[in-house]
Amino acid sequence: MTDRPLTDVTVVDLTRVLAGPWATQMLADMGAEVIKIERPVVGDETRHWGPPWIKDAQGRETTESAYFLSTNRGKRSVAIDLATAEGQALVRRLAAGADVFVENFKVGALARYGLDYGTLAPANPRLVYVSISAFGQDGPEADGPGYDAMIQAMGGLMSITGVPDGEPGAGPQKVGVAVADLMCGMYAIAGILGALQERHRSGRGQYVDLSLLDTQVAWLANQNLNYLVSGTVPRRRGTAHPNIVPYQTFATADGHVMIAVGNDAQFARFCAATGLAALADDPRYASNAGRVVNRDRLLPAIGAALVRRSTQQWLRILRDADVPCGPINDLAQVFAEPQVRHRGMRIDLPHPAAGSVPGVRNPILYSRTPMRYERAPPLLGADTDAVLSERAGLDAASLADLRRRGIIG
Repeated sequence: MTDRPLTDVTVVDLTRVLAGPWATQMLADMGAEVIKIERPVVGDETRHWGPPWIKDAQGRETTESAYFLSTNRGKRSVAIDLATAEGQALVRRLAAGADVFVENFKVGALARYGLDYGTLAPANPRLVYVSISAFGQDGPEADGPGYDAMIQAMGGLMSITGVPDGEPGAGPQKVGVAVADLMCGMYAIAGILGALQERHRSGRGQYVDLSLLDTQVAWLANQNLNYLVSGTVPRRRGTAHPNIVPYQTFATADGHVMIAVGNDAQFARFCAATGLAALADDPRYASNAGRVVNRDRLLPAIGAALVRRSTQQWLRILRDADVPCGPINDLAQVFAEPQVRHRGMRIDLPHPAAGSVPGVRNPILYSRTPMRYERAPPLLGADTDAVLSERAGLDAASLADLRRRGIIG
């Protein structure tokens, strides 16, 4: 079978919770061997972030959380106590043969264990070493802890997310998933792949510094430039768009529909389909710039028209008119969507405790080197003996002694 893009890349993964594991799961999807280092007995914190828990073949709950399953597919779990000198030495041996080392400890913590870049790089100059932290490796907040929700707040996202002031339910809101963590993980992947590509030319690895706050600020995209260009602080608009109109949800006779009109031709078709053709000819609304300036006049007229039919009726009418629109699905509806089912977004993997567990495939589809999903998120320490035998040269007696003394699990 054709190799995947990162076949022959080895990753030592000292991350936990979400940002780092999200990145290393994608590396595993791409074919990298990801060795996840976890604390004996306890493991990654997200192993305990339930319910829900997966169930075994008899319908009994296991101790494996859905949260952990969401971000640790394709990895090998090695349980090592990093607080011990022997545990630290084992990780150094693994790092000496690795291509990538990813960690999300507090700034400076791994230096105490001899697992910082300055210590590992001389033994493996080709190592790409990635540190993920809340605020980065320097600056006045570098030593501080941070989690996704506070970064969404501090990094500006919550200021533009939620119901506008003056309306019922007004106030800032966080996004419904830990998007600051997830986006930091995505940037980490880009940083890793860039460093590996550069290594082909130079033969040398390098250090990569990523922070949740930096990435949260960076990906505000058009909202950043709206502010930097105009000097006007963006405000919350609910589902509406700051630069495009109409681009928001509208009430229908039985629910809501999301309208996403991206250009003037679509607006003309939208008006014709909704019985509002005169609006398309009105000079106040003929261009998107005019619609943005005059949104407070335009939107009530659109709302009055859309409330007269059901959501499904509008979806049929507007799709026939080639106007971008969609329902507001809950997750049961998402996984029942014909397009989602056709694209095979749900996957199932064999699991030693549950028989099989569900997952969601990586959205990237390669034409020649397709991703394969063969390994469910591992049980804690499931691969300790195999990895340390293969990559650190330990024999059965040595492994048994380390386990007896609690250095491995």
